[in-house]
Amino acid sequence: MLRLSSALYSIIGTSLAGSLVIAALTLGYDTAVPIMVGAAIGAVAGVPVSYFVARAITRNIK
Repeated sequence: MLRLSSALYSIIGTSLAGSLVIAALTLGYDTAVPIMVGAAIGAVAGVPVSYFVARAITRNIK
């Protein structure tokens, strides 16, 4: 499940990070700090999300 989770993280982590960067830019925070904070939060939040998605996929396969 670790391999599936890491493969999913490459998609989920970048999607969350990109969404939070776009949200920061939409809200008018166009300096470097809010953009990097949004990207970091998205990258960190992608770890448990990818784990739970991988767990849900493996449970439905069996």
